[in-house]
Amino acid sequence: MDLESTWRDLRYAMRTLRKDRGSVAPALIALVLGIGATTMIFSVVHSVLIDPFPYKDSGRLVHIYVHDIRQPGQYGTTYHPVQEFFAFKAQNHVFSDMMACTGVYIVYRLGNATYRTIGAFLDPGMFSGLGVRPIVGRGITDLDGEPGAPAAFVISDRMWHERFNRDPKVLGTTLTLNGTLRTLIGIMPPRFLLLDADIWIPMKITREMTAAAVGGSASDPLYVFTIARLRPGVSLQQAAADVEVTARNEARIHPELYPKQFKVNVGKIAELWTRKLRQMVYVLLGAVLMLLLIACGNVANLLLARATVRAKELAIRVAMGALRGALVRQLLVEGLVLACAGTIIGCFLAYGGTQWAKAVIPWGSIPAEAEIRLSGGTLLGTIGVTLLTTLLCGLAPAWRVARTNLLGQLASTGKGVGRNSSHGTLRIALVAAQVSLAIVLLVGGGLMMRTFLALIHVDLGFNPNNILIARVVFPDDQYTTSAATLGFYRKVLPRISALPGVTSLALSDGLPVVAAKMSEVTIPGSTHSETWTSTFDLISEDYFQTIRLPLLRGRLFSAADIDSARKVTVINKKFAHEFFGDSDPIGRTTRLKELNNLMGVPLDASFEIVGIVGDARNNGPQNDTRPEAFIPHTITSFAADTILVRTVVAPSSILNNVRQVVSSIDPNVTLTDTGSLESTLHRDFIAAPEFGLVLLGIFAGVGLILSATGVFSVMSYSVSLQTHEIGIRMALGAQPDSVLRMVLLRGLHPILAGVLIGLCASYGLTRFMASQLYSVSPTDPWTFIAVIFIIGIVGMVACYVPARRATKVDPLIALRNE
Repeated sequence: MDLESTWRDLRYAMRTLRKDRGSVAPALIALVLGIGATTMIFSVVHSVLIDPFPYKDSGRLVHIYVHDIRQPGQYGTTYHPVQEFFAFKAQNHVFSDMMACTGVYIVYRLGNATYRTIGAFLDPGMFSGLGVRPIVGRGITDLDGEPGAPAAFVISDRMWHERFNRDPKVLGTTLTLNGTLRTLIGIMPPRFLLLDADIWIPMKITREMTAAAVGGSASDPLYVFTIARLRPGVSLQQAAADVEVTARNEARIHPELYPKQFKVNVGKIAELWTRKLRQMVYVLLGAVLMLLLIACGNVANLLLARATVRAKELAIRVAMGALRGALVRQLLVEGLVLACAGTIIGCFLAYGGTQWAKAVIPWGSIPAEAEIRLSGGTLLGTIGVTLLTTLLCGLAPAWRVARTNLLGQLASTGKGVGRNSSHGTLRIALVAAQVSLAIVLLVGGGLMMRTFLALIHVDLGFNPNNILIARVVFPDDQYTTSAATLGFYRKVLPRISALPGVTSLALSDGLPVVAAKMSEVTIPGSTHSETWTSTFDLISEDYFQTIRLPLLRGRLFSAADIDSARKVTVINKKFAHEFFGDSDPIGRTTRLKELNNLMGVPLDASFEIVGIVGDARNNGPQNDTRPEAFIPHTITSFAADTILVRTVVAPSSILNNVRQVVSSIDPNVTLTDTGSLESTLHRDFIAAPEFGLVLLGIFAGVGLILSATGVFSVMSYSVSLQTHEIGIRMALGAQPDSVLRMVLLRGLHPILAGVLIGLCASYGLTRFMASQLYSVSPTDPWTFIAVIFIIGIVGMVACYVPARRATKVDPLIALRNE
């Protein structure tokens, strides 16, 4: 094949495709959507789930977590007592290396501002173990952990950009980090964000260390996060079985550090950060594969229909002397042109899709190190599937010419071979397949819509609207007693209350809905076999008024209760019901074991119950409310550090005023983690299902459009091929209504078949979405009914338009054209 003939085939292909825009344009759109969407999702999967880390042999890096069997649905504890880490390290037979670090909040001052950021103390060998080198300066070495070594630290590229404007002369800068003067020795690459930290400090971790090594209490054990490297050939199950033996032995020695019933698991480190999004990504992966199949089916359907129409044209060209090989070559060029056009546009769509996904993936649901980018291997695989579909279907006319009796083909009537064409059965099967896949996508999208609506309308038990939140960061060497912090708040809170637009404000050591502090509960005079547990919050007297949590019985805290750190507590309705049953808890006492570990709280401190408030969600909006106790924040030097300000204006509009008030009292105190409570709850609990809903909804909508296009194209070509038959029927007296009914019934047959197959498939496949759903069953009948209705309406419209056109056929013109 010479260059001239190739160029001629290319020009002819361009002219033919441009002339036949009616069938080519939908096929091109289907190719673009299939390539773009599939490449985008597979790229996200590769970047987030398969290869999110820039570390050496990251696929073999794992972490150990202990799951409390009594708390199903909880991931488990990922931090371990340092003694347990050394026991794992000494006794395991499955890891080639084990490294430890512990995350902390680090407060430092730069210029005239005080900042608070996530940092980590880590074993000096961790940098070399992970195989990542700094981009400026040097990394942490074993010498940095030796006693008497100069105090050093390393920062992230993110912090270098935000705080030092990427100044290369920043090396050697000294900062006071949590009260210790340290020297900056290196800057890590952009994708090194271990524990999502910005500062890493070397610390030679030893078995005897306590929490005092990282600024905690000497009476508390030091907990570390463990990263281990699997030996070649060792599975996760083998590793878990090996380390569980060690954990059981440690639990017998230190029972207070372990749940009463637990199981040890080993998982890849990517699972820890992607557990909220992983299941949804797999659902989206299945959805986009269905969309790709719908797109390929649509392309196949349109090109096969086009092939049927061109069959007589190609037969005539062969009869006039055209070589079959030349026809095959020409059709191959047509298919390549169509596939190349779809690929080029699809690549742009995939690139835009990955950039969009990068912007909208919920915060905190993927590893900070993950870099979402187009995957070349994924793109090639997707292009290969669509290219194969395009070429095979594009060559169908030549294949038909090669196997068909030319005399019979030329003697046939009409534009093609009619509805009994061998291609006709395949096209009908493709339509049924497209409809069934669209059903599955629509059911999945409908279930996610029901979940999203349920989440945004869930009754939290309080009103989160118009509440500004801000976390107070104290200098490390100041405000170390409850009296000092109380003195600071006595100056700050009245001035914030006086700001225009502020109606009330309160202090808390956490946020509503996400209370994470748990404690074992004992009630003097009550006996029980199981362990009682409750969450607890340290608050100020106006907390209930600020979040609008109603009082049911008794009284709330007074200013005197807070100022004198009185041992009183207000409990929620769930607490009263779980631990007191039908008896009256007012005036009774309760003990929270965990408070014994807080500095400044006497051992076995008892709290008198003075009031009962309504239940508010305290375990996420999707989960049932736990028992909860509210304690005056002044009972401990670990005072409440979160300010909640209720306003009648937009919370963000008063943030600068609040900052100015705090700075005027003490410029060394700063505010971090600021924003509205409503937006924070949306980010933490709504953003992930919203992300899944948007993508699944897009895929379902595109699948529905492509399926409708497939139905419409088959009906249109079927009507065009049956023009002669319809003309004869009408010439013999058939009424337009009977012709309309005949054509509609033929079109509805594959739709009905697709609906039945799709419903059966949906009934089985949606069960894999169960963990992503809230307040709706995977087999929710209303969702299935709504999908059937949508498919029915769209299918009827797609069938009706060509069928209506069939009733307009003039019998004389139809017969004369033959």
